[in-house]
Amino acid sequence: MASGVDELLDMLFQMIDEAKGVLMSPDKCTIERDKALDLLDEIRAQFPMELAEAKKLLAARSEYISSAKREADLIRQQAEEQAKQMVAEDKLLAQARERSNQMLRQAEEQSRELRRAANEYCEDALRRTEEAVAEAYDEIKKSRARFRAATGGAASPAPAQGAGRIYDAAADED
Repeated sequence: MASGVDELLDMLFQMIDEAKGVLMSPDKCTIERDKALDLLDEIRAQFPMELAEAKKLLAARSEYISSAKREADLIRQQAEEQAKQMVAEDKLLAQARERSNQMLRQAEEQSRELRRAANEYCEDALRRTEEAVAEAYDEIKKSRARFRAATGGAASPAPAQGAGRIYDAAADED
């Protein structure tokens, strides 16, 4: 059917907007309950997908940091191996230590930079995801308010035997 939360909300709004008015009550309308509930179920189903994307970003961040650590460890190991090979003479030993320390500093700096970049990337992606989820949530709340306003805010009487499910928006708020 629809692909995104925004599109589903637009469909729900259109359904309510185009609903037939109730005789002698211009602020009330009749909508197909099953269709409205189906749209709300689809909207609710979209949220886990957006949360899954956020989890994927966190996993990618962790992998990125792990990769940077592995690379730093490899560079550190290479530096240590080079230092061991250069132990033959005092002068070479001093040079090896200096080079090893320099490589370690570079590896640590690269690791810090990679970690910082990964954190910034993930923070930005999570911020954008959070904003999208908040925006969708706000739109749902607005649609709910419009729905309540359109239905007069009163709870519907109990359904007749065999009638479809009743959606109780007040119960969802708790």
